[in-house]
Amino acid sequence: MKNIEIDDDLYHYIASQTQRIGESASEILRRLLLNTPSSTVITEPATAAAAQSAEVIESSSTGQKVFDILSKQDLQAELSVVGRFLVILSALARTHKSTFASVLEIKGRNRVYFGRNETDLLEAGSSTNPKQIPNSEFWVITNSNTTRKKMMLTEAALKLGYSPDEAELIRDFL
Repeated sequence: MKNIEIDDDLYHYIASQTQRIGESASEILRRLLLNTPSSTVITEPATAAAAQSAEVIESSSTGQKVFDILSKQDLQAELSVVGRFLVILSALARTHKSTFASVLEIKGRNRVYFGRNETDLLEAGSSTNPKQIPNSEFWVITNSNTTRKKMMLTEAALKLGYSPDEAELIRDFL
């Protein structure tokens, strides 16, 4: 097997295209570039460590799986807290496409956390450092401290119908 270096944004795009737990980057690229269904691709047997690292959380209200595309290893590969924060939000947005807009209601005392565009967040306060949530139409402020980001993830998970325990698991990925 050969290793290649790719930019972070390309890595996140490839990861966002994962359709099942344990799907490798090679399988994803074969499917995307060669239109080869994942089921016809010969895969390597999963190791016990890889199987244990895949964390799957099932939403009790929708039955949809969250983090099918994420594992602790994937998130640990992201070096910055902001990067992990955006990857987690992207996974939530993809899993809950029809209800993700509910996160727009999450606000601080003097601050708006989520918006539909950069301008909404820039107008809501100074130095918000808004970033687009990958593979979504939504934006989020990123200049908050890690504790605030964890609170935002917890509130987003609760808004999307997760139990408090599930929301804590999602938060702890940060």
